[in-house]
Amino acid sequence: MEFVDLKKQYLLLEDDINSNIKNVLEHGKYINGPEIENLEGELSSYIGSTGCVSTSSGTDALMLALMALEIKPGDEVITTPFSFISTAETIIMAGAIPVFVDINPTSYNLDPTLIEKAINEKTKAIIAVSLYGQMADFESINKIAKRNRLAVIEDGAQSFGATFREKKSCSISTIGCTSFFPSKPLGCYGDGGACFSDDLEILDKMRKIRNHGQESRYHHTLIGFNGRLDTIQAAVLLAKFEQFKSEVKKRNLVGQKYSQKIQEICPTKVKVPEIQEHYTSVFAQYTIQVEHRKKIVDLLKMKGIPTSIHYPTPLHQQPAIERVLTKKESFPKAEQAAKKVLSLPMHPYLSDGDIQTVADALKFAFDNIEI
Repeated sequence: MEFVDLKKQYLLLEDDINSNIKNVLEHGKYINGPEIENLEGELSSYIGSTGCVSTSSGTDALMLALMALEIKPGDEVITTPFSFISTAETIIMAGAIPVFVDINPTSYNLDPTLIEKAINEKTKAIIAVSLYGQMADFESINKIAKRNRLAVIEDGAQSFGATFREKKSCSISTIGCTSFFPSKPLGCYGDGGACFSDDLEILDKMRKIRNHGQESRYHHTLIGFNGRLDTIQAAVLLAKFEQFKSEVKKRNLVGQKYSQKIQEICPTKVKVPEIQEHYTSVFAQYTIQVEHRKKIVDLLKMKGIPTSIHYPTPLHQQPAIERVLTKKESFPKAEQAAKKVLSLPMHPYLSDGDIQTVADALKFAFDNIEI
């Protein structure tokens, strides 16, 4: 069984993907080809934002957002300790200091009730991660940010296509960022990402910054970097986007079936994902919590079930980040989650038989675990 079956998806979309790539090879505009503008229009229309700025990766999208907001050395940016390193890494690369706030243990996302006490005169922005495919509580976060005149960035690398009260991920903050890494809900065949905003000035700055701060050919009004998405990757995304809405529905269905089946077989031994009221998830990962994780992983491997851990070490405990923090703190909910989370195979094309196989393997693991 594949953890993420990209080959099955490709075989379903083979003709469209190959045709789109062939078009790029024929027109030869490998940088800033027409597919870039077409893709940005499709994506911004889909989420309901004023504009989209495609980028070379999800990490570069975060960096672009921070630069557009003029985050500088000495500034502080509030974020979660439970995420991939790029969330905090880009804050440090901008010269600022990440200030961590613990998570809500149900959603794994930033706990809004803890944010306000972390704000001071150095605080300039909040980066809230929409982890595992479910959006963070931006209704509460945006209210806090407005009271304190802070910008809000959504790290929606795992949540593109998810909703809160029918508002789509990446459309509900100052800047929304996402990733098109191959295994993401909407992924290309390399690295890619995008930023979204309703602020025309911010969009203009991001377009310049991603192209070396260039306003016109060889005229640079801002310091920037090479953050452009390749045309071939845009062509792949355009082909995949045709099926994306259908795949989002399939992801929801797979997630629901997983939870139902696992709760039937292992009702007291597994904590399944909890999708909060008014939210939908795109299940970038289907992540459960278990005790004795290492033994469960080994027993699942015996049954041919691949697994992954997102993420085993919270950011405040990463050596590279510990060195820049002004004080040593503990975030018990993030630390507890990091010890127990376990991601199971997840993609839109998992069959009912696949789900049953995984659930049966989980039951086998619990029945045969030696504690």
